[in-house]
Amino acid sequence: MKLPGTDTALLFATRISRLFAYGLLSIVLALYLAQIGLTDQRIGLLLSLTLAGDVAISLWITTVADHIGRRFMLIVGAALMILASVTFAFTDNFWLLTLAAIVGIISPSGNEIGPFLSIEQAALSQLVPSRKRTGVFAWYNLVGSFSTALGALAGGGLIHSLQVAEVSLLAAYRAILIAYSAIGVLLVLLFACLSPAIETVRILQGASGKRLLGLHQSRKVVIHLSRLFALDAFAGGFIVQSIMAYWFHVKFGLAPATLGSIFFGANLLAGISSLLSVRLAARIGLINTMVFTHIPSNILLILVPLMPHAWLAILVLLLRFSISQMDVPTRQSYTMAVVCPDERSAASGVTNVARSVGASLAPALSGQFMALPALLGFPFFLAGGLKIVYDLLLFRDFRSLKPPEEKPLD
Repeated sequence: MKLPGTDTALLFATRISRLFAYGLLSIVLALYLAQIGLTDQRIGLLLSLTLAGDVAISLWITTVADHIGRRFMLIVGAALMILASVTFAFTDNFWLLTLAAIVGIISPSGNEIGPFLSIEQAALSQLVPSRKRTGVFAWYNLVGSFSTALGALAGGGLIHSLQVAEVSLLAAYRAILIAYSAIGVLLVLLFACLSPAIETVRILQGASGKRLLGLHQSRKVVIHLSRLFALDAFAGGFIVQSIMAYWFHVKFGLAPATLGSIFFGANLLAGISSLLSVRLAARIGLINTMVFTHIPSNILLILVPLMPHAWLAILVLLLRFSISQMDVPTRQSYTMAVVCPDERSAASGVTNVARSVGASLAPALSGQFMALPALLGFPFFLAGGLKIVYDLLLFRDFRSLKPPEEKPLD
């Protein structure tokens, strides 16, 4: 049997591979859909359906993973990545693309999508000591952000290289989709190497009371957190990375290679910010770190479309990314800390599904706004404003609910 440390390394490797694939595709996904003839409205609708399909798939996989097996369901998720990307690569039929978007797993945002995060977080919480949880989650997010950054850079660079080689733009975009599916195959192999140590520790039936979606004692807390997280994700859905890349392309005429470089830098900054959050959280607490870093980042987000020049918009965007992810490992750690240990997989699954529901609704609206020149920057305003509302509600409702490590000793 493998040592738990080997499983932890494998989970980090799957995170790195998966987020590289997401970053690779996010830069060109909306551009590819436009290239095959979809309107702005249909692009937005398809991106929304992609995220909506993730909700159903994630809910199914995360709620049965503990029963059927975490490793097996992670493999199923990787197979759905392959299915979606191959379909996207080889058809321009809107209805087939819609079916693939709903059933498969494709990330239009460059961020985590699908059931992987919930299952991996539950496994990591089981594999590492509680006192190291926030730090492990911070590194987990750091490597993910760096991988997304490298993927975005590689995607833009590959498109540029293929165009220099006189490959058509459409064929270059399809090469990205094929690369995405190849990484899905790699994920299948990595997940297959995980040991039984990641599987759920069984408890006696009925020992913890009646369950709903795997929750018992922490149900009210998880449901309330889920509502707030859904609001935050709904706001973020207006400016997923594919839409931001498309906005910079339409507004300033930036090429895919330039966009890749921008989001490479942005995601590097985001990754560093997630690591810095560990020390800050140790000083001021998880909730305070989540709120007091998130509000300034959302003010910067609102300022992006107000910039008159591309370099100013890029600068403000990079400043925003430099603090935008400090709430992510703290949010994940807080959720794992305030629920019972045997509810962690379910809590992570339910809250992440809630985020997926929220995120799935907004891109279609962004497509409608961006089709109108006068409203091109409106998604940024909506996203920033709604995220600030989320921050204030979170602080009001949860500042008094401390995780165990922040409670004063009796």
